[in-house]
Amino acid sequence: MKHLIAPSVLAADFSNLKKDFDMVNQSNADWFHVDVMDGRFVPNISFGMDIVKTMKGIAEKPLDVHLMIVEPDKYLEDFRNAGADVLTVHYEACTHLHRTLGYIKELGAKAGVAVNPHTPVELLDDVLEMADMVCIMSVNPGFGGQKFIYQTLSKIRRLKERITERNLNTLIEIDGGVGLQNAEEILKAGADVLVAGSSVFKSEDPIDTIDRLKNIGR
Repeated sequence: MKHLIAPSVLAADFSNLKKDFDMVNQSNADWFHVDVMDGRFVPNISFGMDIVKTMKGIAEKPLDVHLMIVEPDKYLEDFRNAGADVLTVHYEACTHLHRTLGYIKELGAKAGVAVNPHTPVELLDDVLEMADMVCIMSVNPGFGGQKFIYQTLSKIRRLKERITERNLNTLIEIDGGVGLQNAEEILKAGADVLVAGSSVFKSEDPIDTIDRLKNIGR
């Protein structure tokens, strides 16, 4: 499968969100990545259900909604109803992760689980079969524009080995500090989905940047 590109709308221009959404709609990007932050699980606040619903109305590609929040189970149905196509919860925020992933699937969304930089991917061994995607945070979550943590490459390789050994179709998504300077190395390590925020929306030609990210390895 060709890798996917998911521009992170946290880096978009909120004074003219439709313009940036139209740009992504017209590009070779595959998903919109939407970071939902509550100011408790991470030290920042971003979008609620109403904003996600508005985004769904102008997006022509799936919404990859990343819940960086405490007690995500309380809000899964709301975000699914708002238009989330992929729902990712954090390992660190879920007491009953297996149940949570199962509930996301019952809601009809793809189920993702994210791990922070300090969390070993080996802790996901007992839920890998339930996860459609694992999001490895390659920065400490909360703010855009951070530098990529290179220890992430080792985590990608270790997780890829586990997925391959079990013959699973689980995707590996990398979120944080991804750009043209490191995308090829990340993909070679085994990643399937690249989340790119500042490197896309702050570039001089975002559509060209998306094309270049998409065409790596061709």
